[in-house]
Amino acid sequence: QIKYSVAKDGLVTLKVYNILGKEVVTLLNQVKPAGSYQVIFNVNQLSSGVYFYTLHSGDFTQTKKFILMK
Repeated sequence: QIKYSVAKDGLVTLKVYNILGKEVVTLLNQVKPAGSYQVIFNVNQLSSGVYFYTLHSGDFTQTKKFILMK
């Protein structure tokens, strides 16, 4: 599960990338009002390793790393 907050209404995009920078999945690509949200991310199709997720909302961008261990 990935939790995030949006400061302003607008298009929100949440994508997951592998360690090589290849996009694995787009979790969210919707217009959202300001507020706090969470996305349930099913990792069954992914192998163990290091991944990054990037959140874009207006002029705000944030990237975080996570490690998946099965």
